[in-house]
Amino acid sequence: MNIEQLSFIDEIDEKKVRKAVIKQLKRFKALRVAVQNKDEQLAEGVVNLFTKIIDEEKEKRFKVKQMERALEYALDDIEREIIEKKYLSPYRIKDISIYPELGLNKDQFYEYKRQAIFSIAEALNII
Repeated sequence: MNIEQLSFIDEIDEKKVRKAVIKQLKRFKALRVAVQNKDEQLAEGVVNLFTKIIDEEKEKRFKVKQMERALEYALDDIEREIIEKKYLSPYRIKDISIYPELGLNKDQFYEYKRQAIFSIAEALNII
């Protein structure tokens, strides 16, 4: 990361960015399942298995597609693994359980995590 990138990140409210990205990551888990369920229903010829209150099918698919793209292309392998383990796992995993598994020390882990969150924020046009 060069000095220009660091100064850009320092100007942004890091807590706000982190909160916004984490909210989207948590929503992504549910949206991904919703899209998979809808595809399964369509494949089986079942229409509206559950009553819909809001119809946002197109928006859901679009968000899932863009989040998948952000995770695949905006992150390096370590950043992606941190995000998947921390936010996309069906289990609540503490940071202290993740970084030794990845062969990182605490400082390295938090730097990778911070960079991953900012990369996702940029990829999704949150910042």
